[in-house]
Amino acid sequence: MPIRTRFSWALLLLLAACARTPQPSASGPANKYQDATMRQIGTAQDERNAAALLPWLSNGNPIYRREAALALASVQAPTAVPALLPLLRDAEPSVRRAAAYALGQTGDSTAVDSLRVRVLKENDDVVRRYVHEALGRTVTRHSLPELWRVETLNDTARAAALAWGMSRAALRGLTSPESIRRTVLLLNEPKMPARGRLAAVVGLSRTRGFDADLQRLAEGTLLRIAQKDRSYAVRAAAASTLGRIAALADKAPVPVPVTTAEEPPVAPTPAATAALPPAASPPAVNPAALLARLATKDADYRVRLSAIRALPFGAEAYPASRAAVFEALRRDRASVALTAAEWLLAHARGEAGPSLAALADGNKQASIRVRAALLRAAVRHASAAARPSLIETIEKRYPVAGSVYEKGFLLEALSEDPAAFDFVRGEAFATGQSPVVAGYALTSLLTMRRLADFPAARQADFAAAMRQGLAGGDVAQLGTAAEALADAKLYPEAQAADLAALRAAQAKLQLPTEIEAWQQLQGALDKLTKAPKPTPSPLATAAQHPIDWAVVQAVPLGQQVRLRTNKGIILLELKPNEAPGAVASFVTLINQKFYDKLYFHRVVPNFVAQGGDPRGDGNGSVAYNLRSEFGDLHYEEGSVGLASAGKDTESCQFFITHTPTPHLDGRYPIFAQVVGGMDVVHKLDIGDQILSIELVTR
Repeated sequence: MPIRTRFSWALLLLLAACARTPQPSASGPANKYQDATMRQIGTAQDERNAAALLPWLSNGNPIYRREAALALASVQAPTAVPALLPLLRDAEPSVRRAAAYALGQTGDSTAVDSLRVRVLKENDDVVRRYVHEALGRTVTRHSLPELWRVETLNDTARAAALAWGMSRAALRGLTSPESIRRTVLLLNEPKMPARGRLAAVVGLSRTRGFDADLQRLAEGTLLRIAQKDRSYAVRAAAASTLGRIAALADKAPVPVPVTTAEEPPVAPTPAATAALPPAASPPAVNPAALLARLATKDADYRVRLSAIRALPFGAEAYPASRAAVFEALRRDRASVALTAAEWLLAHARGEAGPSLAALADGNKQASIRVRAALLRAAVRHASAAARPSLIETIEKRYPVAGSVYEKGFLLEALSEDPAAFDFVRGEAFATGQSPVVAGYALTSLLTMRRLADFPAARQADFAAAMRQGLAGGDVAQLGTAAEALADAKLYPEAQAADLAALRAAQAKLQLPTEIEAWQQLQGALDKLTKAPKPTPSPLATAAQHPIDWAVVQAVPLGQQVRLRTNKGIILLELKPNEAPGAVASFVTLINQKFYDKLYFHRVVPNFVAQGGDPRGDGNGSVAYNLRSEFGDLHYEEGSVGLASAGKDTESCQFFITHTPTPHLDGRYPIFAQVVGGMDVVHKLDIGDQILSIELVTR
């Protein structure tokens, strides 16, 4: 073969490779998947092949032992627990840490005894924290006390580890008066690090069913840290918890005793004991008054927002709460104003509907979402005589709405009055209707049907609309219709025809793309047929969409991505070591310009901004699913995760967190971190657009 021909073929192959994968930066360090063994371990993880990973746990190279343990943290196979337990005694701390993380991810209670023993013997502070977290993720309600039945030295690192362990248990719904008391002791440790304080207060905020114990044991401490803690995240979580105490006081103004003899003795450190407020000293400010102050005065909007959500709404507290809410509506940023409007929607007392509507008209600077929420509150709280004119006003605004999302918000406002049924139904099934609007419309009909004053005479029309949505095949409407048909209050007895329609609609779905709709339909079928346990989802395997290791290897550590939005630019840094499959998919979609001109369809203030859906409503996907990669990472402010409908169902949708969200740790893959433009993330709202996403070249 002539030399020129050989050169041409080589050039063509090189060009093809360049078009297919990003090129590594000349200055960027290589990621770990340059190592063929790492790729072998990564492939076994992606294939959920625990048997292939187990031999690596005893490999002579500690790096491979660690990586195999981390891989098993994503696989979450209980069969791996016996092989992981010996690694808690490994000579290499990084291996012990990975083993503890994997055991916690598996959540197998058989690991509790080994983890408890390891807490006593572990000398590495970081590893001990991981072991304690794993203990919190594996204890049962019966074994919950094992979290604190260990030697507690006068050691801040040990105290922080215990805080994480109890927080992880609380996030699973496992708590008790004693765990609350011990958490309060930890919060009063003078040298407790910020992350330890956050873990402790998040654990209290997730405690359910023990509000009286929270009031008795934690009120004074929560009042103090909500005002004075240096961390906004700690103050915000404290405000959320104080809301439950304030609500308790609002319902029952009789003081609750501060002390009790029912708790078993504990030996706190002297510093912790000194830090607890004297039992006989009442707090200088009550929770309701403090929340009203935080709602308007705290320097961080996330604390103000949390305080507004937590404001009590009983007759005694309502005037002060109302004043704070109205000030937020007038003066605060859009996300806080939205929270204030939603508070009025849920809790307004004696407010006139036209007056609430006037708030929407009077503040032209407010976002369309805030104005629509105020209109919805106006309709909900209006008198029967005032409602018709409010409905007419909204229906007149609807045709000139500037986006499909604004139309959706207005349809939500109309869902508060059955008189708008025909208008909303018309939008649900209009020819050529946007799927975003169609989904909002059918959901609004379901909301309307659940109103106490929904006319019995319209039940047949509602049932016909749900069946029409089921027959239409739109994935958003399928989910709503399935929810309605499975609701025994709406349909006391399911008809055979409805079951057949659910099965027929499910059979038409394209998997794995429409897995979420499949799950919703199957959930309805399971409920209607009284299935003894949920039907497993038909998850896609790794063979359907294996990790493209060529793409992964070409992503250097520190690779940045520029996300341009209509609100500004956000810089992300990819994490190929922790989430190779997610990064490979994201980079490939970027190169295909997949994300350009898509929208942020879901924004929950002080939680997440979510986008990347080709439909624009949260029901879209690409033609493949990814396997969940639960790397050893924590959700902090600006973490970028993949949305999912359950383990191993991730696709193209991603979200960015506004604040630390420990309850997402180990449940949703993190594949990037915001490193610039976090102020832009905080400004995003539903309907904001992704103009483009591109890799940053160096």
